[in-house]
Amino acid sequence: MLYIKNIKLTFFLCSLFVVFPSHAQPALEKLWLTEGLSVPESVLIYRSGRTNLLFVSQIDGDASATDGKGGIAKMNLDGDITDKDWVTGLNAPKGMAAFDGKLYVSDISELVIINIKSGAIEKKVMIPDAQFLNDITVDSKGVIYISDTKTGKVHRYQNDVLDDYVTKMDSANGLKSVGTHVIVGAGTHLYLVDKNKNKLEVASGFAQGIDGVESASKGDFIVSCWAGLIYYVHLDGKINLLLDSQKEGINTADIAYDTESQTLFVPNFSKNSVTAYKVSGN
Repeated sequence: MLYIKNIKLTFFLCSLFVVFPSHAQPALEKLWLTEGLSVPESVLIYRSGRTNLLFVSQIDGDASATDGKGGIAKMNLDGDITDKDWVTGLNAPKGMAAFDGKLYVSDISELVIINIKSGAIEKKVMIPDAQFLNDITVDSKGVIYISDTKTGKVHRYQNDVLDDYVTKMDSANGLKSVGTHVIVGAGTHLYLVDKNKNKLEVASGFAQGIDGVESASKGDFIVSCWAGLIYYVHLDGKINLLLDSQKEGINTADIAYDTESQTLFVPNFSKNSVTAYKVSGN
């Protein structure tokens, strides 16, 4: 793997977004809190035509248990639960991605493919040697990437074919597709893996292991750490702490960020809730 200094990475990212870094001071303003979910791990914003909603993965038990208790809920963007049991019978669903009418969900050792219109499970793809599938992202061509936090791999699924896209990425978790590249949160480091599988460090210094990664404005990112931390990551790698809810025991798991409304949706895991925040100053 190739490592490039931050200054080179900054110009590399600038070439993707055609901007240069600024250090505005982003902040969070709480909008709403919705309780009544069952160990929500991930939130995904879904927009299609007149449909605007949130999918929420619910583990409802142990994060590694194949107990059939997990599922997917639907919420509107105002925080109302519209269907808590939209999909049931999963085990411990975590990351999600949507493409061409399908919802892709990681579920311990399987990639679950759901028809969004009907809510029916169309297919389950077993990933050999998988131990703890976690986040998912999809690129503009429909290629799916799935992290396995225990094996340190990022798997790739395209045209019904699986392969290992990245190996030896300790504690690989949060994923975000950016153009032809994939952003990977692994432990306390944020990396960019380019189309040639070269690994470039975007940022480091996070106080806990990274969970969710979302694109913000101008090539910046918002990063969550499951323990209860949310960071704003500037284009040049500088990080700002936006939220620390560790003392309150409020988890901040796999986030979703809506660039249209500048709203951040945060699943609170053990608190069985989702919180929405307005992001300002970015």
